[in-house]
Amino acid sequence: MLDIRIEKTTAPKELPKADNPLKFGTIFTDHMFIMNYKTGKGWHDARIVPYQPISLEPSAMVFHYGQAMFEGLKAYKAENGRVLLFRPDKNIERANKTNQRLCIPEIPAEDFLQALKTVVKTEEAWIPHKPGTSLYIRPFAIATDPFLGVRPADTYMFIIILSPVGAYYPEGLNPVKIWIEDEYVRAVRGGIGEAKTGGNYAASLKSQVKAHDEGYSQVLWLDGVERKYIEEVGAMNIFFKINGTVVTPKLNGSILPGVTRDTVIQLCKAWDLPVQERRISIEEIYEAHKNGTLEEVFGTGTAAVISPVGQLRWEQHIMKIKDGGIGEFSQKFYDTITGIQLGKLEDKFNWAVEVR
Repeated sequence: MLDIRIEKTTAPKELPKADNPLKFGTIFTDHMFIMNYKTGKGWHDARIVPYQPISLEPSAMVFHYGQAMFEGLKAYKAENGRVLLFRPDKNIERANKTNQRLCIPEIPAEDFLQALKTVVKTEEAWIPHKPGTSLYIRPFAIATDPFLGVRPADTYMFIIILSPVGAYYPEGLNPVKIWIEDEYVRAVRGGIGEAKTGGNYAASLKSQVKAHDEGYSQVLWLDGVERKYIEEVGAMNIFFKINGTVVTPKLNGSILPGVTRDTVIQLCKAWDLPVQERRISIEEIYEAHKNGTLEEVFGTGTAAVISPVGQLRWEQHIMKIKDGGIGEFSQKFYDTITGIQLGKLEDKFNWAVEVR
């Protein structure tokens, strides 16, 4: 068990007012968690301190070689006042898989969870109450050696910062428009596509700018080899409901194993709704749209939870989904997941973890 030292701020910030829209990722709480690592000593000096800049050498290895893991999850305030995390064990598991891939020392799961609970409890007053809001939690680990040379670092920092947030997309639950990328690629099997690391997102920016310029919210990536099989959206996994069956690309080493993705799959099985994890080509989606069997499309992710897709653009083809409206199951998944997250629905899966 970690011995977490807590240093409270002497200059607390004003909490956001009730009418603040809480634009995603722009407001940060009073405190953050930090823990250090050194080869031969392990993870040590766990502490909660006032939110502040990080002091690093310009030669710190994270700047030059990209050795950095990050995660994202949320804390929710239930109507009865309980504070709930949603499936934090899956985020911790994924974080350590990313650490393994990037040669960052693993963080013991029990220490990771204790750190999450302690910093969230410290910042409980920052958890917003309005529908659609939550406290976003961003754990990350970075290499800090002041050294120019390509090797795994010997020193690291593990940090958790917190941000009260509203909807990730300005559209809220309204369907988004997605651009299917046909020029650039994001990842290939054997690379780092299945790791949650900054390099994956840097690789997506060029296409993201292009899509935004054309009026689209996100980019849907095709595989990097044959350029025909659907992989994931920039900030989400993707699902298609085709002729009564929910289909999502199978994990192949270049697709992020999303926590919400797994949640939707588990719900499909619990509802006896046919679900498939398999390779699915953009041509199959286009044909399903043409023949009327493409019933719903939606993205899944911690930030947006469920994001219905109202339009897909592939080459010169524009595919409008559900007349641009929200599908029945997109809404049902959203209502069920957020209901469990907020403690409003029975949690038959034991997904909600209370912060005490």
